[in-house]
Formats: sequence, C-alpha cells, structure tokens
Amino acid sequence: MKFARLGAPGSEIPVLVDGDRHLDLRPVTSDVDGDFLSSDFRARVSSALDAGELTELAGAAELRIGAPIARPSAVVCIGQNYAAHARESGAEPPTIPIMFLKTPNTVVGPNDTVTIPRGSEKTDWEVELGIVIGERAAYLDSPEQADAHIAGYVVANDVSERAFQMEVSGGQWSKGKIAFGFNPTGPWLVTPDEVDVDELRLRSWVNGEPRQDSNTNDMIFDVRTIVHHLSQYVTLEPGDLILTGTPQGVAFGGKFPYLTAGDVVEIEIEGLGRQRQEFVAWKAAE
Repeated sequence: MKFARLGAPGSEIPVLVDGDRHLDLRPVTSDVDGDFLSSDFRARVSSALDAGELTELAGAAELRIGAPIARPSAVVCIGQNYAAHARESGAEPPTIPIMFLKTPNTVVGPNDTVTIPRGSEKTDWEVELGIVIGERAAYLDSPEQADAHIAGYVVANDVSERAFQMEVSGGQWSKGKIAFGFNPTGPWLVTPDEVDVDELRLRSWVNGEPRQDSNTNDMIFDVRTIVHHLSQYVTLEPGDLILTGTPQGVAFGGKFPYLTAGDVVEIEIEGLGRQRQEFVAWKAAE
C-alpha cells in the first residue's frame, strides 16, 4: 500500500494511492499519524476498500503533496552509514551506528520550497531512506524483531548546513540539521510488502546534473540493525521517523559546490517516489 497526505500545510487530507487514483481515507482515519499506524492499519484500509467506503478525492492532482506522515514525535538519524560517504567526509566507516536528531518541524512536503538559513554558505543535500515506526520499539532483543515495528518506508532529503554541523557544532551535528524545512519527506509512505528495502536504488540531482547514485545494499548497518540498535537507547513511538544515512556524492565531499538560491534538488528512491525542491534565500519577515 501507498499512503499520501494532500493539501495545504496543517490541513492535509490522508489518501490511499491506488494506481492513478487517490482514495480519501477520512472514513478510516483523520490522518496518517501514530494512532493510525499502530492500529493494524493495513487490515482496516483493506476492509474499507473492499466495502466500497473509500472514494476518489476530487481535485487531488491539483493539491499540494504534504509529508506522507503527520509530524512525528521524533526524527532520529544515522550518520555515515555508507562507507564511501564516510570516506568522502574524511572519516573511517563507523563500527557502531552514529546517531543524531532532527526536530519534528524539519519534516515538510517533498516538493516544498526550502529556505537556506541566514548566514549559510554550506547548505547540502542528502538522499536517504526513511523508516516509519508502526509499533512502539524499546529494548528489542534482536534485529529480527524490528520488522514487526516498521509501518513503512519513505524518501527523505536530510538537508544539512555543514558549517553549522562541523565548525560551530561543539561536537554535536544537530545544529546543521534542524533548520525549518530541512527534511522534505515523501511523496508516499510505502508499506514493507511493496519494496525490497535491502535493494533500492537512491539517486539525487542538482539543477538536473547527477550527484548521488547508490543502493541500500551498500549500507553499513541495515534497516533491522538500525531499529534494534536505536531501541536500546530511545523508545521509538508509532509515527516516528528514522533516517538511515546517505551515500557519497554530496557537496561536503568536495567534488560539488554547495547550494545557493535558485538551485533545484531532486531526489529519488526506487519504489518510494521522487522529490523536487527549489532552494531560496532567507529573508527577514516584513
């Protein structure tokens, strides 16, 4: 199944994406949030679909695409999870997952405009596989238990400001990760039965020029290992989002320039959809 949320920020309508149709999910749920994802949602939606309770949303094609999940309680991220990206960053591949946090208000629609922070000279792109939690996960006993706690997967752009992240960080990365809108997410939440999460192609482009091109089979720590590991330190709640790291090909590696106003970033993960963001300069409120 594929789920999306369409409409203006704060007023998104949950839909089931069924081929070219967008079926209104409001007979089943008011939103794609933690309560919905923890409630055997696939069975509920299937029953409603079979009963003819889900009708097409009028004008869906004209509506803004929001993030496919409501604002999560937490966004937990894994750093340097592709060996080649670790090397282009000047680091050895990690032996245990590196964790940092983004704030929930970084999560925006996949095609929303992204504002470059005031004073930024090193804003960067990062295509990433995102995991959405469907059942509370705490102290899992093994990676094999992780599947039962995963609602689905999303495309995410872990936008980063590298000077904030590395030069004025005080040793923590989050300063460069938490500007508003620094986590475009979607267009869809795709359930695990729809994709082989261990074999997905990830790509990114800037102004139409290729940047990243890799596969999730190159991750150092796979999805199940990540969920298990994180559960030893944080209680993951339904609706929470985990970003699993980015492959090589970002500006931080030194091969490409950082983003400036007017640049357009596109990212895509096989089976999970494609995003497009224009980056604009920060302006003081009038």
